[in-house]
Amino acid sequence: MKRLLTLTPREEALARLQAALPQGPLGTEEISILEALNRVLAADINAPHPLPQFARSTVDGYAVRAADTFGASESLPAYLEVVGELRMGRAPDLQVGAGKAALIHTGGALPEGADAVVMVERTQETGTQEIEVFRAVAPGENVIPVGEDVNTGDQVMSSGRRLRAQELGGLAALGFLRVTVARQPRIAILSTGDELVPPKAIPGPNQVRDINSIAVGALVNRNGGIPLRCGIIPDNAEALYTGAMTALAAADGLIITAGSSTSARDMTAEVINRLGAPGVLVHGVPVRPGKPTILGVCDGKAVFGLPGNPVSALNTVRLFVVPVLWQMQGALPPRAGFIRARLTENIPGAAGRESFTTVYLEESPEGLRAIPIFGESNLIFTLVRGAGIVHIPLGVTGLAAGTEVEVELLE
Repeated sequence: MKRLLTLTPREEALARLQAALPQGPLGTEEISILEALNRVLAADINAPHPLPQFARSTVDGYAVRAADTFGASESLPAYLEVVGELRMGRAPDLQVGAGKAALIHTGGALPEGADAVVMVERTQETGTQEIEVFRAVAPGENVIPVGEDVNTGDQVMSSGRRLRAQELGGLAALGFLRVTVARQPRIAILSTGDELVPPKAIPGPNQVRDINSIAVGALVNRNGGIPLRCGIIPDNAEALYTGAMTALAAADGLIITAGSSTSARDMTAEVINRLGAPGVLVHGVPVRPGKPTILGVCDGKAVFGLPGNPVSALNTVRLFVVPVLWQMQGALPPRAGFIRARLTENIPGAAGRESFTTVYLEESPEGLRAIPIFGESNLIFTLVRGAGIVHIPLGVTGLAAGTEVEVELLE
């Protein structure tokens, strides 16, 4: 007789799992900023010097003393003597005194004596060494002062920040070539099932290729982890225990796929309980797809039992594994991207469960449309064709065609 699952609400299940795990990153390492994209900073960064380090022009024009332009207009221009041109990449080698100006380019350093820049469009040459200025400028106009972006000693990045392209640019601007980041969690992945064969094999009768180790591993990698694909285990409790014990010993966490539905889920739960304390924390969540999910902790390491159907497995990774991966790096997960669209068809809810339906997006004269992709949870191409996911909360019986919904983008 099949044992009924006691379902734990999704948010409570995740909170229970995260509370049972060590807090903060697993460890740290120092790496080059060239390798640091999407890694999590593990130490605060303080500016060793200001940015910019010198006052610089924001336009092409002439560096001047602002007071020399006061009252200037097209009908009554100010006349200034040009004392030279400021070369990019060199320290200013001239001064701007009363009634003087120097040709300057965007990003160039202001010379001594100048406190503003007149745009070249507001001037006219009257000779080889003289210009007319048709518009007054205020002190500091068209100039970025020293420290406008960052001052010496400012904390510019804090521990726990995920390093995007812009953070790496900021580090380079301050001269940081290496940074201390959280160590990437190593996640072992075991696929189970007598029917599974490796992706390179040609399936025989009643056999299927192992999709989950590839797809689940890709999501682990995308979220900062290092997937350790540990092969396929037959539907045998002792073989699963031996394989899981070996895999977990070499990793920071373990994902077992295809072992959490029907009778196999009980075998997976029993194995997880044998791997270490406290063992299984959650067995079953009110989520479609993904109801038979198992969440556990074994001697401080997260262990997940995922449904075998790939759509269910990937939804479970998205909901439970991803937040834990970022916790193991000492960071919050990146915020998901959302876009609003109108449903083209009704989406039914599921009694007592949250539902997640894949949709693809289509432009129309009336605006963006979300077209549901219906299919069983073993059909991987329902996800391949999808652009996003529509969430139907617990207690909502469905969403009607024409409803404007938030679509969580899959990328």
